[in-house]
Amino acid sequence: MQINSTLGRVEKENAVLLIFTGGTISMSEDPANGALKPIDFDRLQEYMPELKRTGVKIKSIPFLPLIDSSDVDPALWERIATTIEENYEAYDGFVVLHGTDTMAYTASALSFMLENLAKPVILTGAQLPVGMLRSDAKENLLTAIEIATAKENGVALVPEVCIFFEDTLFRGNRTTKKNAEHFNAFNSYNYPALAKAGVHIKYFRTYIHYPTQGSALKVRTKVDRNVAILKLFPGITSHTVDAILNIPGLQAVVLETFGAGNAPRQFWFYDALKKATDKGILIVNKSQCGTGTVEMGRYETSLNLMSAGVMSGYDITTEAIVTKLMYLLGECANVQEVKRKLSISLCGEMTVG
Repeated sequence: MQINSTLGRVEKENAVLLIFTGGTISMSEDPANGALKPIDFDRLQEYMPELKRTGVKIKSIPFLPLIDSSDVDPALWERIATTIEENYEAYDGFVVLHGTDTMAYTASALSFMLENLAKPVILTGAQLPVGMLRSDAKENLLTAIEIATAKENGVALVPEVCIFFEDTLFRGNRTTKKNAEHFNAFNSYNYPALAKAGVHIKYFRTYIHYPTQGSALKVRTKVDRNVAILKLFPGITSHTVDAILNIPGLQAVVLETFGAGNAPRQFWFYDALKKATDKGILIVNKSQCGTGTVEMGRYETSLNLMSAGVMSGYDITTEAIVTKLMYLLGECANVQEVKRKLSISLCGEMTVG
């Protein structure tokens, strides 16, 4: 099912909280020397007078100093989540301006932190600063605001953490940055788009996640950063594997494997994984391929992984599994609870089975 929406249908009493975190969209070119510098909301309105024509009450909260997306860490995720919690009742939706490089990590983390979310949280940004002539910032921000206020019978059309970029709305925890050059910077390889923006915005309700009615928002921000990524490659040595698996304090490893979840069959590799899982380190199998899913046991080359106690990550993104592990290790009471929740989809982040 798809639902169309146009800007003219946005009701004037709708209100959006605009959270400035940084990134290219929050920059403008200094006419004196051509260098990029941060801007505030007043300056943004000068560049985008269209904001006043949306009929939406927009308030902004800047995170100063603004943060380059390469410097994003869990402290920023917590700050965004608590800002949304503190302002949840006052606004119909939230738009987060964020740098593109780590936007998918932030969107994934927020999807876990904001339990029972019933309002849109739309992350967006730009490949070119808002002050530049060909910037994509205007269309991205204006459409994100419209989506953040879109309702049917008083209920939000997209009550999820999402990323909107160029002309497509993606589920945040299914999204990966794919392009550093073109305006279509993101893609969701294993899950359909939630909406497409053209003359109208077409919402694909079948793919949108809706919370249980009457459930109150719960914000959970405890994280454990003791997570590592081990990416396999032909010729990887035991020294490399052992160095990662023996990091002091390590709690979990994302094992990026080949194809449908395959790995070398050498005994030393199996032995290293088995020793790690026996120590209580969680290891999750994530394919290096952007499209497709891990199928443990389909090929002989993944049987050793199963024997070593490696868990399947199915079709989850690297961004989502890293943040899910941090979240579960921080919030869960014991490793059994972490394992149980790793094997199920909490908020649409993976397809199990």
